[in-house]
Amino acid sequence: MTQAPTPTADTVRRLVRSLLKESATGTSGPDVRPVAEGGEHSTWWVGTRHVLRLAPDREAALRQRRELRLRDLVRPHLPVAVPASVAHGEWAPGLTYTLDVAIPGGTAEEHDVSAVGEADLAGLLTGLREVPVRQAETLGVPRTPPRSLEALRRMAVAAAERLAAVDEFDAARLHQLTPPGAAQLAAQPGAAVLAHHALKGEHLVVSADGRVRGVLDWTDAAVGDPAEDIAGLALAVGSGAAVRAATLAGYGARPCLRGLWLARCDTVIRLTDRLEGHGDSPLRLLRTQLRRAWETILLERVTELREDTEDDDEL
Repeated sequence: MTQAPTPTADTVRRLVRSLLKESATGTSGPDVRPVAEGGEHSTWWVGTRHVLRLAPDREAALRQRRELRLRDLVRPHLPVAVPASVAHGEWAPGLTYTLDVAIPGGTAEEHDVSAVGEADLAGLLTGLREVPVRQAETLGVPRTPPRSLEALRRMAVAAAERLAAVDEFDAARLHQLTPPGAAQLAAQPGAAVLAHHALKGEHLVVSADGRVRGVLDWTDAAVGDPAEDIAGLALAVGSGAAVRAATLAGYGARPCLRGLWLARCDTVIRLTDRLEGHGDSPLRLLRTQLRRAWETILLERVTELREDTEDDDEL
């Protein structure tokens, strides 16, 4: 198997110079810099107005081609911006790129989301429910089965014990989610929607006034459990804000609580894995996500859940 090339600043500069005619002036070429520090880079700032994303392998290229079509499908349904491409093609044989217009603002890791921003998130969740599932699948968006909350709970209980041994977490907190409770929060038939599936803080564009201005990186989108996006928001903006946004979007107690516990179990497992030498996510971020997911909210006191039938498509 041929090893995929590694993009460098020179690779990016040559590609951008060919795409943006105004970059041809000057001897040093366009100003390019990686979006994140450390490791290999596939996302680059191009000046202050554009972002270049390079697919590092053929699987990523396939998802990027699908993303370009999906962004056009979801854009009319959402109250927040979706990146628009000014150029796309291949930067190496079989490896794609897209040059997007940058959406002004920071990230949810840099700016707190305001009450009005929570309404923006509610509009995002509402809009995703309105995207025709069959059209998304026609574009190649995969359908993913819901995760077993009970299986995740068992993994999290074991991980929490290891965190407790190093004074990172009180393992007793996971006792709030019992096996019967996990069964009660199983995904309901008829709830499948188009889910972004990666609503991390870095993918939410937030302005200094706390408004959510855009959502980035749609390559992981899937038709499936809406609680996954609620869980993502819990990690990005906190459980309270995530549940308030989901409630504003019309979700009942069951999907909100399911998303909350998906997030809580995930954060315990991920932090444990990282402390044991697996993965390279920043520890500070993982601890922050753990704190956000474990915020106490009033909805946790709900003991009886109605049957939610929010869509016609089964998970």
